Amino acid sequence: MSCPICSDETDARYKPFCSRRCADIDLAKWLGGGYAIPSNDPEDAEELLEELENHVPKPH
Repeated sequence: MSCPICSDETDARYKPFCSRRCADIDLAKWLGGGYAIPSNDPEDAEELLEELENHVPKPH
């Protein structure tokens, strides 16, 4: 089995990765939204716009 990040051979300590570095890179992608699935659903876009409008600071 090869590491999904760099394709090197996996290490049993970090399986399915080859090293702590590759495991951390993968974790950063998850936390940063790099693995998010984009949506083309119009309802999702409308909800996002409403949420952004509610959180935008308004001038005094």
